[in-house]
Amino acid sequence: MADLNSTQRARIPSRKFGLPEKARTPDAKKETGNYPIPDRKHAVSAKGRAKAQLKRGNLTKDQYERVVNKANKVLKKGES
Repeated sequence: MADLNSTQRARIPSRKFGLPEKARTPDAKKETGNYPIPDRKHAVSAKGRAKAQLKRGNLTKDQYERVVNKANKVLKKGES
Protein backbone atom coordinates (compact mmCIF):
# COMPACT_ATOMS: atom_id res chain seq x y z
CA MET A 1 0.00 0.00 0.00
CA ALA A 2 1.18 3.47 -0.77
CA ASP A 3 1.72 5.39 2.41
CA LEU A 4 -0.08 8.65 2.90
CA ASN A 5 1.79 11.37 4.70
CA SER A 6 -0.18 13.73 6.91
CA THR A 7 -0.43 16.41 4.19
CA GLN A 8 -1.77 13.96 1.60
CA ARG A 9 -4.21 12.47 4.09
CA ALA A 10 -5.50 15.92 5.06
CA ARG A 11 -6.27 16.68 1.39
CA ILE A 12 -8.50 13.64 0.87
CA PRO A 13 -12.19 14.65 0.83
CA SER A 14 -14.12 13.46 3.89
CA ARG A 15 -16.45 11.42 1.69
CA LYS A 16 -13.48 9.18 0.75
CA PHE A 17 -13.04 7.96 4.31
CA GLY A 18 -14.68 4.84 5.68
CA LEU A 19 -16.03 6.87 8.60
CA PRO A 20 -16.38 10.38 7.15
CA GLU A 21 -17.86 11.80 10.35
CA LYS A 22 -14.48 11.17 11.99
CA ALA A 23 -12.66 12.99 9.17
CA ARG A 24 -14.36 16.38 9.00
CA THR A 25 -11.29 18.59 9.57
CA PRO A 26 -7.72 18.35 8.26
CA ASP A 27 -6.50 17.60 11.78
CA ALA A 28 -9.13 14.88 12.29
CA LYS A 29 -8.12 13.30 8.97
CA LYS A 30 -4.61 12.82 10.31
CA GLU A 31 -5.85 10.74 13.25
CA THR A 32 -6.15 6.98 13.16
CA GLY A 33 -9.46 5.15 13.00
CA ASN A 34 -11.18 6.98 10.15
CA TYR A 35 -10.03 4.68 7.31
CA PRO A 36 -8.98 6.68 4.24
CA ILE A 37 -10.15 4.90 1.08
CA PRO A 38 -8.92 6.97 -1.88
CA ASP A 39 -7.95 3.94 -4.00
CA ARG A 40 -8.01 0.13 -4.28
CA LYS A 41 -4.94 -0.51 -2.12
CA HIS A 42 -6.32 1.59 0.70
CA ALA A 43 -9.72 -0.10 0.34
CA VAL A 44 -8.17 -3.52 0.88
CA SER A 45 -6.19 -2.20 3.84
CA ALA A 46 -9.26 -0.53 5.36
CA LYS A 47 -11.22 -3.78 5.26
CA GLY A 48 -8.46 -5.68 7.04
CA ARG A 49 -7.85 -3.01 9.64
CA ALA A 50 -11.56 -2.59 10.32
CA LYS A 51 -11.98 -6.33 10.84
CA ALA A 52 -9.11 -6.35 13.33
CA GLN A 53 -10.57 -3.38 15.20
CA LEU A 54 -14.01 -5.00 15.28
CA LYS A 55 -12.48 -8.12 16.86
CA ARG A 56 -10.69 -5.96 19.44
CA GLY A 57 -13.93 -4.18 20.29
CA ASN A 58 -12.79 -0.79 18.99
CA LEU A 59 -15.46 -0.61 16.25
CA THR A 60 -19.15 -1.30 16.40
CA LYS A 61 -20.66 -3.74 13.92
CA ASP A 62 -22.38 -0.79 12.21
CA GLN A 63 -19.09 1.10 11.83
CA TYR A 64 -17.36 -2.02 10.52
CA GLU A 65 -20.09 -2.61 7.94
CA ARG A 66 -19.94 1.01 6.78
CA VAL A 67 -16.17 0.80 6.24
CA VAL A 68 -16.49 -2.51 4.39
CA ASN A 69 -19.35 -1.25 2.19
CA LYS A 70 -17.42 1.86 1.22
CA ALA A 71 -14.28 -0.17 0.52
CA ASN A 72 -16.28 -2.64 -1.59
CA LYS A 73 -17.63 0.21 -3.72
CA VAL A 74 -14.08 1.35 -4.46
CA LEU A 75 -12.99 -2.21 -5.23
CA LYS A 76 -15.98 -2.82 -7.51
CA LYS A 77 -15.22 0.32 -9.53
CA GLY A 78 -11.78 -1.08 -10.29
CA GLU A 79 -13.07 -4.38 -11.68
CA SER A 80 -13.85 -3.14 -15.19
